[in-house]
Amino acid sequence: MQRDDIKKSLIVSCQPVPGGPTDTAEFVTGFAKAAVDAGARALRIESIAYVKAVRPAVNVPIIGIVKRDLDDSPVRITPFVADAEALVDAGADIVAFDATDRLRPVSVQKLVQAIKTRGKLTMADCSSLEDARNALAAGVDFVGTTLSGYVGGPEPVDPDIGLITAMHALTPYVIAEGRIRTVEQAAAAAKAGAFAVVVGSAITRTEHVTSWFRDAVAAAYDADDTQTALAIDIGGTKTMVALVRGGEVLAEITVPTVRDTGPDAWLAMIADSIRSWTDRYSRVGIAVTGFIQDGCWSALNPATLGIPDRYPLVDKATATFGKPVFAVNDAQAAAWGEYRFGAGDGGDLVFLTISTGIGGGIIVNGRPLAGLAGHFGLIRGPSAGQSPLEDQTSGRWIAAEAAKAGHQATAAEVFEHANSGEAWAEAIISQSAFRAATLCCDIQMMLDPKHIVIGGGIGLAAGYLDRIRDCLAGIDARLTPVLVPARLGSRAGIVGVASLAVRRD
Repeated sequence: MQRDDIKKSLIVSCQPVPGGPTDTAEFVTGFAKAAVDAGARALRIESIAYVKAVRPAVNVPIIGIVKRDLDDSPVRITPFVADAEALVDAGADIVAFDATDRLRPVSVQKLVQAIKTRGKLTMADCSSLEDARNALAAGVDFVGTTLSGYVGGPEPVDPDIGLITAMHALTPYVIAEGRIRTVEQAAAAAKAGAFAVVVGSAITRTEHVTSWFRDAVAAAYDADDTQTALAIDIGGTKTMVALVRGGEVLAEITVPTVRDTGPDAWLAMIADSIRSWTDRYSRVGIAVTGFIQDGCWSALNPATLGIPDRYPLVDKATATFGKPVFAVNDAQAAAWGEYRFGAGDGGDLVFLTISTGIGGGIIVNGRPLAGLAGHFGLIRGPSAGQSPLEDQTSGRWIAAEAAKAGHQATAAEVFEHANSGEAWAEAIISQSAFRAATLCCDIQMMLDPKHIVIGGGIGLAAGYLDRIRDCLAGIDARLTPVLVPARLGSRAGIVGVASLAVRRD
């Protein structure tokens, strides 16, 4: 080959993480072929075996190297003449080697002589301008910035564009290599005078690229977690209002949801209650029972909480609080709260809240499903007739059943009676738990989540989750849902909606 064969080109370094899952000849050959198919004009391949494997699969130049960890020298890249000769025999067109001014097994001059004797080109991997100057004096064909930042001291993050420019003043045959991770950095290297540009980890080391994206995503979440949001969870009987930063509730109050007054009055009452917080939050998140579409709020089951159809919640709340507002179903918000800060452990989950009504949220591949997703309480089965499931299971149903049995009691009081061994109360709670268990089985069959997180005042009431589990006894283990209690308890909704609100920038 001639030096100009790789002029103004991209070179892809196909070097898997040593010992990693792609560290096989088949993977390296696959990486090489894919890179050439996409327009790479040359390849950089490590090890004699991998050069030998790739050579018959591609028709572009190969820069070959051997890496060794030596006890008596810091030089790792092609340290011996025998390595260079073996690379040529394996099919390398260019042999690259460490050209730094450090204790070494053999001189740069001897490596250059051995490679050129076999009719191949040479590349000096340099750490400094002085390395490049010495290598050029020894007769190398190309100098590279490969080892800049790797011969002592903390390793830099960005490519050494300044060294590329300085080397270009010595020779046009500068190959830019090292920490080039983005298209912008590759373009900057080319503009700085590089004859060709090598990109490696960003293309062929999945472990490295994944870690970069993982850290970027984590940093974005951490940035979200530094903002404080006003979180509002409007329930059927009470409204929780809090200042939330990340998963931490900084302050909270509870105000009654006066059902007859309507949402305008609810928002006004909330605003009046938190006037002293005005300068402490930048965004507002509102979690509500029912359905949010295009910022408008509708009740899917007016028995839970009746509101005007398509109430413009986001616009009304924006006018009330004077800050950007995000609104979502309360159970979907709680699902996100548990996923980010509670019982979620990184896997898909379904959140099921059993309270005044029944709601739910679904997290798939790290994303909350919106719209109607998770409104499990509105499911209607043949045995339910026209009545939704929540009307036969939730806290309202429990209190109504107690009244039918001649006991004026709230759902919480029915639990107290049941846990005291009173048969009438036990029968009501057990029937509710049985229906909840049946719903959990259906959810498992439909969505197969890793966990179903149970929350809500009824779901977390003493003994309720155990009753559900008792109803699941005897079911094939492969079909049995894994039920876990909501770790955030009643705060799941406000924590979740705060997190979702600050992510809407």
